Amino acid sequence: MDDVSDNLAWEQAHGSGLQAYLGYRITEWSENHAVVELEIKDHHHNRAGILHGGVIATLMDTASGCAVCYCAVPGNMRKSLTLSLTTNFLGMAKGGVVRVVGKKQGGGRKIVFTEATAFNDAGDVIATATGTFKYHRGSDDPNGVPREA
Repeated sequence: MDDVSDNLAWEQAHGSGLQAYLGYRITEWSENHAVVELEIKDHHHNRAGILHGGVIATLMDTASGCAVCYCAVPGNMRKSLTLSLTTNFLGMAKGGVVRVVGKKQGGGRKIVFTEATAFNDAGDVIATATGTFKYHRGSDDPNGVPREA
């Protein structure tokens, strides 16, 4: 199994309860990059009948966090905590699949920065985000070397 399959398989087996409830899935995951997709259902809508902004923000947070947590060393897992996520809502989605692309922009050993872009089914940008994340103590560094607990 390659490192991409290893990371995706781990995530599929250990996803969060929120991930299971909302129904999103990670469809691409590599160094500094992640894609999260969600098929929009009625329970994802707000009172106006469009995709709820909180759902979009959750997807952007997830894609960003995954982009900084990818580890090419099989069996090693990196974790991060969101310190801040600034979102901008630019459009809307009513149905179909929303796709969010998260990318690591830079940072250091403990704090890293991201950007995410959400697209509706037609490929239009519906939201953007910038994030600041902190690596969780005990996570493995990008080279697979365990950090101090």
